[in-house]
Amino acid sequence: MAQRRDSQDQDNLSCSICLDLLKDPVTIPCGHSYCMNCIKISWDGEDQSRLHSSPQCREPFRQRSMLKKNIMLATLVENLKKTVAAADHCYAGPEDVACDVCTGRKMKAVKSCLTCHASYCGNHLQPHHDAPPLQKHKLVDPSKKLQNNICSHHDEVMKIFCRTDQQCICYLCTMDKHKGHETVPAAAERAEKQKKLQESRQQIHQRIQDQEKDVKLLQQEVEAINVSADKAVEDSEKIFTELIRLLQERSSDVKQQIRSQQETEVSRVKDVQEKLEQEITELKRKDAELEQLSHTEDHTQFLLNYPSLPALSESTHSSSIIVRPLRHFEDVSAAVSELRDKLKDILRDKWTNISRSISDVDVLLSEPEPKTRAGFLKYMQEITLDPNIANRFLLLSEGNRKVTRVKERQSYPDHPDRFDNLCYQVLSTESLTGRCYWEVEWRGGIAVAVSYKNINRKGGFGVNDKSWSLYFITKGYVGFHNNIKTPVSGPVSSRLGVYLDHREGFLSFYNVSKTMTLIHRVQTRFTQPLHAGIQLFGEESSAEFIKLK
Repeated sequence: MAQRRDSQDQDNLSCSICLDLLKDPVTIPCGHSYCMNCIKISWDGEDQSRLHSSPQCREPFRQRSMLKKNIMLATLVENLKKTVAAADHCYAGPEDVACDVCTGRKMKAVKSCLTCHASYCGNHLQPHHDAPPLQKHKLVDPSKKLQNNICSHHDEVMKIFCRTDQQCICYLCTMDKHKGHETVPAAAERAEKQKKLQESRQQIHQRIQDQEKDVKLLQQEVEAINVSADKAVEDSEKIFTELIRLLQERSSDVKQQIRSQQETEVSRVKDVQEKLEQEITELKRKDAELEQLSHTEDHTQFLLNYPSLPALSESTHSSSIIVRPLRHFEDVSAAVSELRDKLKDILRDKWTNISRSISDVDVLLSEPEPKTRAGFLKYMQEITLDPNIANRFLLLSEGNRKVTRVKERQSYPDHPDRFDNLCYQVLSTESLTGRCYWEVEWRGGIAVAVSYKNINRKGGFGVNDKSWSLYFITKGYVGFHNNIKTPVSGPVSSRLGVYLDHREGFLSFYNVSKTMTLIHRVQTRFTQPLHAGIQLFGEESSAEFIKLK
């Protein structure tokens, strides 16, 4: 009925020219109303010699009236628009649940009844509020899935839950297909599952809070990284600038000394040259006198003049001049070249440490230790043993991946880093930082270790504070560090896996068979790069670092 009334109002407030709701409505003398723009266009199209008329009733006017907006009609039109819009909002769209009682255009449902299996708009829901029998019905938010509450076999409401089959059933199903099963009212099962749901939500909320804290920590870490990186860049630029300035000063000093020495030596040479040139002039003069005397024909006159000639003195400079190979300042160039080569060597050696320091920056410190062998293999580190460090009674083979204790003394060359004869030990060539994993296949008596390179060459692994080891003694393992033994329980395997997280300070030893079993873990702070180590007890004992694929 309301819909019909709105339709009538819309007809009454429509323009007979454009057939749409009035826009800026105006009323002409005959009493009819039109859109201001529509009537202007209509009158503009009429012949100016004819009388103006109403497009609806055709009543003529001798004079074109002045058009003014009808305020009352405009207000009525706006109110109608709002009413129509509100009504359209109440009608059910494709995504809405429609009222099952409405005829024609259906209104949106505001509730669904689980007892009636129907959905109702606000008007048709009213009996459920007024009638006492209907007030006991279960009302829920509008749902398109009410039919899912009906048993497909018995066409009854499913109010029971079968725990045996984990599904909702009707009461007839308990006497049929689900006879003898564990059943409870659906409401009871809902209450229990609701409790579990709340627990799950609490866990989720707690996890959200924890992860939000982690996000804040990571944000702080990002800021710390940026500040630290900017500071490192600034410091390194200052240091390199200082080095460049120092080299430029030394270059300037060398240039100045060379030029000063050049001036001194050139002045000294020119001084000698000038004196020699004076001597040459004097010698030429004397030679001219002698030549003149030699042409005297009178013997008596020649003999009288001869004693008056001055004696020829020795040269004061010629004898001191020694002709040498032209090297002059070449030795300076050689000395500067030697300095350059040494600086290159220093930069090459130290640059490795700088690059390693940069690559060792690892922010995500909380990365967990792997749980599976496949996880550990992501950090696989190939290990080779250093023949310059190996004890002379250890034989290296398999590309220096295997070590065996032997009776014969090996002919290794002398080296200051070699282990003493009583320490049957060897370290890896590779230095270990970051996260690393390797595996050792062994037999006999063995200690698997990690150690700083500057460990005492006369002491075993674990007897100092620079090495950490796991010994296999008799029938079991013993951890050893700083001369402190730690008994280790667990199964014995011929293959050991070693996981190192240098930055976090974790060192873990695993028995490797079909599964990986943690047998010993160390947590400390490593201050230097580490090297993998092997110590062998008893002849024919051996260990091999496995080349993992």
